[in-house]
Amino acid sequence: MAKVIGVGGVFFLCTDVDATRDWYRRALGIEMDDYGGTSFGHADSAAVFPEGARTIWAPFKAESDYFKPSASDFMINLMIDDFDGMLARLEAEGVPLEGEPMIEPYGKFAWVMDPDGRKIELWQPVESSPAV
Repeated sequence: MAKVIGVGGVFFLCTDVDATRDWYRRALGIEMDDYGGTSFGHADSAAVFPEGARTIWAPFKAESDYFKPSASDFMINLMIDDFDGMLARLEAEGVPLEGEPMIEPYGKFAWVMDPDGRKIELWQPVESSPAV
């Protein structure tokens, strides 16, 4: 029977497309392609985290405050390859963290707000305890 096998893209509106693209490039190191976005190859993340790389899809209750201080009804989780390096990059770019970084059995986490007020969760997976 047919079923969904993954997330094929994340598409969103923003007030200043060029400024948003520039912020993601500077703050997070996302290189933009000729179409103004980027394509993350599943093989690339699996090469770094063979057991831990995955995409999580999870609905949250409407009253959840996990996405705060964003007023948006969604949050983007981006997988990163170097947690400490990313924190140093964010500090060098003057991007403040939202809350304190966390280390969980399934990975390291930090949060920032993008220029349009969306909360971005940065996640470095742990190989020994992949999320299920």
